[in-house]
Amino acid sequence: MFAIIEVKGKQYKIKKGDEIKIGKIKGEKGDKIEFDKVLLLTKERVKEVKIGQPYLEGVKVETEILEQGRDKKIIVIKYKPKTRYRRKRGHRQFYTKIRIIDLRC
Repeated sequence: MFAIIEVKGKQYKIKKGDEIKIGKIKGEKGDKIEFDKVLLLTKERVKEVKIGQPYLEGVKVETEILEQGRDKKIIVIKYKPKTRYRRKRGHRQFYTKIRIIDLRC
C-alpha cells in the first residue's frame, strides 16, 4: 500500500515505514503528526486505486518526527562579465525528518 500526500505545497510518495525529509514544520522530536491531504491511495494486493478530487475524505497518514535540522549548504553565485560584478551567497534550508507510522482509510 502506498499513498501520495501533499505537505506544504509539495507532493511525496510514501508507504508505511518510510523516512522522508519535508520542509520544516512545528514540533519536536517524538511528536506525532497527522496529515489529511492525501491525493492518491492504492492497495497493491487488491489492485484498488482511490483518487481524490482534490483530496480523499476520511484518509489520514500518521507520522512521527525523527529530527529537525538543516541541509548542507548550497552556494549561489551571480556573475556578469566585463563589469566587475560578482556575488557569492550560501543558503541552508531547514527540514523536518519524519517516519510514516500508519496509513488509515
